[in-house]
Amino acid sequence: MKKMMSIMAAGLMVIALSAAAHAEDINMVGSTTVLPIAQATAEAFMDEHPNVNITVGGGGSSIGAKALLAGTCDIADCSRPLKSSEFEAAAKNGITPKAHVVAMDGIAVIVHPSNPVSALSLEQIKAIYTGAISNWSEVGGSDKPIVIISRDTSSGTYEAFNVLALEEEKVRPDALMQASNNAVLQTVAQTPDAIGYVGLGYVNNTVKALPVQGILPSKETVLSKKYPISRPLYMYTNGEPKGVVKEYLDFVKGPKGQKIAEEQGFVGLM
Repeated sequence: MKKMMSIMAAGLMVIALSAAAHAEDINMVGSTTVLPIAQATAEAFMDEHPNVNITVGGGGSSIGAKALLAGTCDIADCSRPLKSSEFEAAAKNGITPKAHVVAMDGIAVIVHPSNPVSALSLEQIKAIYTGAISNWSEVGGSDKPIVIISRDTSSGTYEAFNVLALEEEKVRPDALMQASNNAVLQTVAQTPDAIGYVGLGYVNNTVKALPVQGILPSKETVLSKKYPISRPLYMYTNGEPKGVVKEYLDFVKGPKGQKIAEEQGFVGLM
C-alpha cells in the first residue's frame, strides 16, 4: 500500500512538474494609456489559458520601446508609432519591430468641472500649451491664470499630443509634467484652473472633457477621424509573433479583446 501511494505521489509530482514545464510567460511593458487594455485582456486571456502567466507593467511608451529594443520584453505597449531613431537602434540590435494596432483613442482635453469654458479650438490649445495664452479670460473663461498639466516626455500621449495639437512646438517651461494619465486626471480634478489631456478611457465625472474644433471625443468621432486629436494604440513585438504571444495578440484583436477595449473606455476596431 505504501509502495502504491509512493508511486501515486511520484506520478502526481511528475504531472505537476510537467505542467510547470509547459507554463509560458509573456512580459509586457510600456504605455500607461494602453495599460488598462493590457491588464484587462491579460486577465481574461489567463482565465482561458491557466498555463500562461502575463506580467504587465507601465512606465510610458518610451520605456516599452527601450525594453523591446533591449530584448527584455515580449510586447511593448505604445500610444504612438516607434520613432525613426528607435527603428535604427532596433536594427543595430537585431530587433525587427512589428506594430499591432489594438484599439483607437481620442486624446481628451480636460478641465475642472467648475471651469466655465465650454470648448477650445486647436489654435487655442496650442497657444495655451506654448504660452501665448496664459489666462482663462482670453478664451472666454474667468480672469485666472491657466495651470498647464502635461505628460512627461517619455509618454506616447505626450508625443501624439505634441504632434497633433501643438505642431511639434515645445510645451511652456512652467507646465507641470506628470508620469501617467491618472496623475494628470487627478491633478486637473483637484485644480480648478488647470487644463490637461488624457486618453479617452481615463475620462470620468471628476473632470470635464472639452469639444475640440466643436467635436467631443467619442467612439464615433474617433473612428470617423472627425475628432482632431485621435490616434491608434499599439502593441509591438520583435518580428511576427509566434506561439502564445501570437495567441494573446489574436485574442486582443479579436471580438473578446475588442469588447474589453471598449469596456475600458477606448474605441474598438470592430
